[in-house]
Amino acid sequence: MTRHATATEPVPRLLSRDHAPLALGVVALVTLGAFENRAVSTALPSVLGELDSIAGYGVVTAAPLASYLVALAAAGWWADRRGPAPVLRAGMLAFLVGMLATATAATLPLLVAGRLLGGLAEGLLDVGVMVLVARALDPRLRPRVMALFAAAWVLPSVLGPALTGAVTEAVGWRWVFAAGPVVLAPVWLALRPAIAASEAAAPAARVQAAPDPTSAERRPLRRVLPWAFVAATALVTLSVVAERPASGSGADQGATSALGSGAHVFVLAASLVALALAARRLLPEGSLRAACGIGGVVALRGLLSAAFMGVGAFLPLVLTVLRHHGPLTAGISLSITGVTWSAGSALQSRFDGRPMLLLRLGFGLLTAGLATTSLIVWADAPTAVGLTGWAVAGLGIGLTSSTLSVLTMGASDDADQGRHNAGGQMAASMASAVFLAVAGGVLGWFGAPSREAFGVISGLAVALGVLAMVVTGRARCAVDVAVRRA
Repeated sequence: MTRHATATEPVPRLLSRDHAPLALGVVALVTLGAFENRAVSTALPSVLGELDSIAGYGVVTAAPLASYLVALAAAGWWADRRGPAPVLRAGMLAFLVGMLATATAATLPLLVAGRLLGGLAEGLLDVGVMVLVARALDPRLRPRVMALFAAAWVLPSVLGPALTGAVTEAVGWRWVFAAGPVVLAPVWLALRPAIAASEAAAPAARVQAAPDPTSAERRPLRRVLPWAFVAATALVTLSVVAERPASGSGADQGATSALGSGAHVFVLAASLVALALAARRLLPEGSLRAACGIGGVVALRGLLSAAFMGVGAFLPLVLTVLRHHGPLTAGISLSITGVTWSAGSALQSRFDGRPMLLLRLGFGLLTAGLATTSLIVWADAPTAVGLTGWAVAGLGIGLTSSTLSVLTMGASDDADQGRHNAGGQMAASMASAVFLAVAGGVLGWFGAPSREAFGVISGLAVALGVLAMVVTGRARCAVDVAVRRA
């Protein structure tokens, strides 16, 4: 059970003897996951080239997306019933086996199996870490841990691609994945004391509390997993649709093209309906209508992810196709957000007592930054102006994402920590996939990457940012609950 501090107690230090094992362990785990993420993205073309399976790129990239969503649903249910320790152990085991399977893969099916395990590990670890922090750490230290999580992505974002490329060229891509299990050992040793302490200090986490009718305790796993598979299938389908958008811009391209376009629209619509039905059953109550409370917080997580991804996913393409910059400039755009995201998260840790102010400021910076970034599409603004806007957007998402995560922990009790944290991450994945599918349709409508196509996509992203600013007040009820719990 989370221990709530009284007003007379001094503010604890994150790196004190009591809290340092947990802080160092979870940050090490996040750093390892960040390096793995960047390594896969960088090495995957070389992997598929050696296996003579370039055509399988879509399957390999979609596999972890599907298993990640299923893992989130299962991990949220599991953590609420048994605590974070077994979820973390299972996640580390899946990570170990997945990395070894990928490193030794000789065929495309084995590679896909390794990536499926990678997505499973990511979902288990993401939920397990958040629940561990919520249950075992003083609530006043949660914002500081979130700041460390954001900082843990900076070094992998800056050095990860270059290091992966150097290892791949020097000794081969298999060593990139084989190094993961070696690094996992010290991470596990660092995290073991925190896991043991959480199990010893929170026996009440295993007690079946009196949950409300929507609690995970009233929904057995056999009712959760089928809808998780439906959502995963819909997300993968949307990803494929986004990669192969319907062609044509209204010109007459014959009956065959019309049939293909009609099938494309049907698949897109069916996937969106399936995803909406699954979301109603997987996300916390009120998420789809942004109800005041935890539902509003989850909805804001989805809007935040979709708006940021709406520009971030296409910015490197804009820089190379429209502005004719090389890979270096496109790569700089990724490093910029890694640094400013961390800065924004660090800022929220110093002003965590005013979450509504942080959310309004963060979404305002995000929207203004996205609009400024889009000037390199809509107008002939210098590239430096666009990258400056992108840095501001990174600052905004650093403020908002960390604040929403802390707010989710504060507004949830032990019986719902897993479900609520998993719901926020599922909402982010679902919203991003929907936006990318719509963006793929926009590119298909215009026939090719163009100023007009990117202008529509970036305009939609800015509109989502504005919508998030409008509904930010829906988080107020969650803030009130968190204050009462503190």
